Amino acid sequence: MKVLMCNAFHYNRGGSETYTFALSRELAEHGHEVIPFSMSHERNVPSEYEEYFVSNVDFSEVSGGPSLTRSLKAAMRVLYSREAKTKIRRLIEKTRPDLAHIQNIAHHLSPSILSGIKQYDLPIVQTLHDYKLICPSTLLFSGGQVCERCKDGKYYNAVIHRCKRDSLAASALAALELYVHRFMRIYENNVDVFIAPSRFLRDKMIEFGIDGRKIVHIPQLIDVGAYTPRYDHEDYLVYFGRLSGEKGGRVLIEAVKKLGSAKLYVAGEGPRKRELEDYAQDTNSITFLGYVPHEKLKELVRNAMFVVIPSEWYENGPMSLYEAFALGKPVIGSRIGGVPELIEHGANGLLFEPGNADDLREKINYLLEHKPLIPQMGRAARDKVEREYNVARHYEAMMDVYKRVL
Repeated sequence: MKVLMCNAFHYNRGGSETYTFALSRELAEHGHEVIPFSMSHERNVPSEYEEYFVSNVDFSEVSGGPSLTRSLKAAMRVLYSREAKTKIRRLIEKTRPDLAHIQNIAHHLSPSILSGIKQYDLPIVQTLHDYKLICPSTLLFSGGQVCERCKDGKYYNAVIHRCKRDSLAASALAALELYVHRFMRIYENNVDVFIAPSRFLRDKMIEFGIDGRKIVHIPQLIDVGAYTPRYDHEDYLVYFGRLSGEKGGRVLIEAVKKLGSAKLYVAGEGPRKRELEDYAQDTNSITFLGYVPHEKLKELVRNAMFVVIPSEWYENGPMSLYEAFALGKPVIGSRIGGVPELIEHGANGLLFEPGNADDLREKINYLLEHKPLIPQMGRAARDKVEREYNVARHYEAMMDVYKRVL
């Protein structure tokens, strides 16, 4: 089988890319041919098909860049990319795939590629990594809290509250994008099956009007063989991921600052990094590591006591949680979105109320005072991914979907 794999980025930028590369390896190992379609970027993994990739665009230009022409070009690309549609058609004619599997394509590739794919009568499967189909900001998060104001197509709320990067221009463009794509029914009319990595995301999509008959729940993929667990530990805890408002970094720092005895390493980049560093400057127990390459990151997590995921948005199925479990680490996570579907409170981790620094501090302190429980929870975490999220099980579920659309 030939699978056209579409994702905006072709380097390991975040959870979507981690999943896309893992799925591509899984398919290749079973004898299928994976044909990537993405955006050009200097950090891309080399590909024989890179001549078909679309040109790079930086959307920071939309919210106040120096060139009005470039800003307008970037804005038009969000709504409809003639370049992306033309190039994906050329790639299809060159490779003749059997189906297309879409990951994150909004903005950089645009859903214009969907109609281009359908011109060749190819089935389309899309994995949902966020709430882009129903929320202009993609996160259902605005002003520091969960937000569902755009329900029933009221996307103008994104402009009123400047939900996209706190920018009027970017928010207006994001709202217009959803109005246009909803009017065209571009996703509903072209995608045959949506895959939701969490039951929570599936339920929320249905609540907002997406046809539940087209949404299948398949958890994220984790190749446990690529992760060597460690059940003893050194004396520190870890947060790794994007440093942005919805990820709850400030609450984590507030919780750790008042503990004193806990050493925290923060790995990652993002728009709130400087703010979080300033907030933590009066304590010596928190170290910001910035970007950490994936193999070094795995070693950092493997040697930790446990991982904290303090998200304040409707987290889907965070790859950081799967990876922590695969490395034999318990996770303290927010009781929100898809996180409670993975963390069994008291068995492989602990849950706390999102945004509540006192509750998080209590949970961290509990593990610090009961360290013999950490290896026990770590083994339960590793057992869960080996049993429920292994490659064989994921492959079987994905083949069921592929056969259904074919």
